[in-house]
Amino acid sequence: MARGVKIAFIGAGSIVFARKLLGDVFLYPDLGDATVCLMDVDERRLGLARRIAEELKAEHASRAAIESTTDLESAVADSSYVINVVQIGGSQATYADFDIPEKYGLLQTIADTHGISGMMRFLRTVGHLDRLVGLMSRRCPRALLLNFTNPMSMCQWYIANTSNVKTVGLCHSVPETIKQVSHYVGVDPADVDFTVAGINHMAWILKFQRGQKDLYPRLRASVDDPSAWSMDPVRFEILRNFSFFVTESSEHMAEYVPYFLKDRRLIEKLGIPVREHVRRTELNERALEAEAAYYLLGDATMKGAAVRMKAEYYSKEGKVGFQSKGPAQKPTRSDEYAIQIIHAIETGQATSVYGIVPNRGLVENLAGDCVVEVPIGVDRRGLHPLRVGRLPDHLAALNSWHINLQRMAVGGAVSRSRRDIHYAALLDPLAGSILSMQQIHDLTEEMLAAHRQYLPAGM
Repeated sequence: MARGVKIAFIGAGSIVFARKLLGDVFLYPDLGDATVCLMDVDERRLGLARRIAEELKAEHASRAAIESTTDLESAVADSSYVINVVQIGGSQATYADFDIPEKYGLLQTIADTHGISGMMRFLRTVGHLDRLVGLMSRRCPRALLLNFTNPMSMCQWYIANTSNVKTVGLCHSVPETIKQVSHYVGVDPADVDFTVAGINHMAWILKFQRGQKDLYPRLRASVDDPSAWSMDPVRFEILRNFSFFVTESSEHMAEYVPYFLKDRRLIEKLGIPVREHVRRTELNERALEAEAAYYLLGDATMKGAAVRMKAEYYSKEGKVGFQSKGPAQKPTRSDEYAIQIIHAIETGQATSVYGIVPNRGLVENLAGDCVVEVPIGVDRRGLHPLRVGRLPDHLAALNSWHINLQRMAVGGAVSRSRRDIHYAALLDPLAGSILSMQQIHDLTEEMLAAHRQYLPAGM
């Protein structure tokens, strides 16, 4: 049914993430005749990804063909789907995104989506996006770009403003959040009916029920349950004060609003994990070496070590669903939407996902030119974003803080305007709650200088 379909994985050296998506491909019998093309500029990572793909293919008895290349153009050529999972700048750029702001007194937790560091990550990615969509326009003009690279909203907004490539931004924050809040109220997430809308990493659970029973009263009561509150303190404080639960994690949300990271007492009280993404980056580097030890050096003791490292790390943080699987358990599909989308389009077996797309009235009281995260129906005809209506006005106001920064950052990237990047930095609610305008200017200049090698020409 999927004969002739080519799926290109750009940035396949992102091993743990690629493993999930590859496993999803091989678990769909209907995609058995597809070709998977792995692409990465790092030959060692690419070789490792190839070994993992071949192992997963054998485990799942898939017929899919596997190719690999370091050349972006040959990877996208004749593709039906392009999955983008790159991180431009690697770990060193991530460290700079934390170290430089801290010199000015600006503490962060994840720094990959909103704010000044999120904007810097976007600017580092612009050159790659230009090349990718340019090649897709020439070599696979009918392909669908499934983008996982953060900062999702800025990347998707930029792609929409600079190309005609069909694309959707994808993130697991909605299903992971539903899994987490279902745990808090003691129900099976498979039984929950929900609606979520907003912007990526700051979308809001608008409906949360089982059958005809509204589960929000039980979720709001969890604010006063110490065991639940301690697992998600920032999001429960947002729920307490804004009446709705937000997607993404407490560690993410802490840096999206001006209420928490400026106060050392709150940081300690809420256990906000400052520099959390640095620790995760270091974890990913250890996991990569564990995978290399097994697949490239033949150390049998390291089989599955990377997966166990991740499960142990996130289970200690209270994340639901990160327990290691026993050897007898059957493999299951991940919560990532990419392969579900491909399967629905190729087979006509309709499904529903959440994705990041241009607003165009889908959320009435968010700016019409921004990108939003909303429910999307998928069938053989493609993607069909659903109109959600209005958000509660106070939630739309919180989203608009970041939409305004995103607009300036994307406009600055399109016009290669350094001045617009400075305007965008001044709009960051967290930085503005801690730093003076001069400090924000100096911080932005220092970060632009640190990332100069990755920035678009002329910036």
